Amino acid sequence: MGRGSVADLRQARRVLCYGVTGSGKSTLALRLGAELGLPVALVDEHYWEPGWVPAPQEQFEEYIASTLSGPRWVVDTAYARHLDAIFHRADVIVALDYPRLVSLTRLVWRTCRNIVTRAPLCNGNVETLRNALSGDSIIRWHFQSWRSKRRRMRAWAADPGVPPVLLLGRPADAERALAQLRSSPNQSS
Repeated sequence: MGRGSVADLRQARRVLCYGVTGSGKSTLALRLGAELGLPVALVDEHYWEPGWVPAPQEQFEEYIASTLSGPRWVVDTAYARHLDAIFHRADVIVALDYPRLVSLTRLVWRTCRNIVTRAPLCNGNVETLRNALSGDSIIRWHFQSWRSKRRRMRAWAADPGVPPVLLLGRPADAERALAQLRSSPNQSS
């Protein structure tokens, strides 16, 4: 079942939010968790330790295994090494297949805002101009991964052998899906 629906999402107990860097996966995961009454796992919160140091691999692997063994969750992303495990446990995949301009604009705006406000992120980390311009920059990562992530989402949506994929092409589609979740379950989705 490639194409998914809000009805699939309404019945789901395990949801993977997937999309390109900057598309709004974490924000949507939090909103979906609230609408569906499911706990939300924000992966970056457990990957990044203070100083933008990756968590010890064993510790992070334990977190992922513990999360996936639960009967109910919304996971806001899947790093490459965990993608298959999360993908095969998910009841529904919500794929944010936004145009590059949308996700890149969101990412640059968010990064600039966080640099200026020094808003604490994962475990108290803050974004800096130095990080934003570095070789490990999240903006650079967006350019490196955008095409492959987009191809992957579209392949999933076309594959009847995978969990339902709710492929959202614009932020308005995500808003519409959330509005439908809030509406009566008996209305058509």
